[in-house]
Amino acid sequence: MTLQQFEYIVALDEYRHYVTAAEHCYVSQPNLTMQVKKLEEEIGVRIFDRDKKPLQPTVIGKEIILRARQILRESRQIKEFVNHERESMEGEYTLGIIPTLAPYLLPKFLPLFLKENPKVHLKIQELQTHQIISQLENGMIDIGLLVTPLKESSLREIPVYYEPFLLYLPEDHRFIDQKLLIAEDLDPSEILVLDEGHCFRDQALSICNGAKSGSAIGFDYQSGSIEVLKNLVKNGVGYTLVPEMSVIEELESLHVKRFSSPEPVREVSIVVHNSFIKESILERLKTVIQKLVPERLLEPQAVVDMGSF
Repeated sequence: MTLQQFEYIVALDEYRHYVTAAEHCYVSQPNLTMQVKKLEEEIGVRIFDRDKKPLQPTVIGKEIILRARQILRESRQIKEFVNHERESMEGEYTLGIIPTLAPYLLPKFLPLFLKENPKVHLKIQELQTHQIISQLENGMIDIGLLVTPLKESSLREIPVYYEPFLLYLPEDHRFIDQKLLIAEDLDPSEILVLDEGHCFRDQALSICNGAKSGSAIGFDYQSGSIEVLKNLVKNGVGYTLVPEMSVIEELESLHVKRFSSPEPVREVSIVVHNSFIKESILERLKTVIQKLVPERLLEPQAVVDMGSF
């Protein structure tokens, strides 16, 4: 049995005429008649006494029609509830964000987002990519801000901006006078990267053809902070790859160098489970972030291929 069949028997009860009921339901009269018969055959009782003129419901048919009306009313209420939920800007939501985005993105968009949406309360957790994926799938968090594509069929990705990778150098490095760099010129043995588990580490190593990093520096330092790596570089220890937002105030300094076109880029996205329905929250979040990141980062670009990690 279907909601459509319930609509047909309610219309027949109201108009007591097949043609008029069919017109009201915007279907052909034979189609309506066939669907009503199919419903009667499925439940094993006659809903209408076709021998009476005008058409009359049977005794049990009256009860079935009453219940059908209740079901249709509740169905409409569910649709109204879902539409309200889609559009409303209120409630508490848990947002997971990866460590290489949090220090640079949160301070930019969060104050404006909360000011414009005072009835929204965000519980923010800094998590690594695999943790966000797992918790989105398990319903432990509602929204993720992370680097995509993830290739997870249960999750929906909403690209927000495209962030280039830049090289962060000490001032006396041999690359310091080069305007643009070529990824193939990098020496992986000099590069400082984040420790295992960070997707940014994998992306950085993919730019360097996946070679072992830091082997010529003389120490092995497991860091989860881009800022620590930048400070080491400033003091003459190797060099590192950084996302553009992490050096937004230093783009004109000697420390920062861009790569030649096409630049290596990471795609930053809002990610939710396929069942998430609060479209208004997602659209507002995307709008605020895009308003506050440099406009040049909004144009889609080729991203670093993470398919092998």
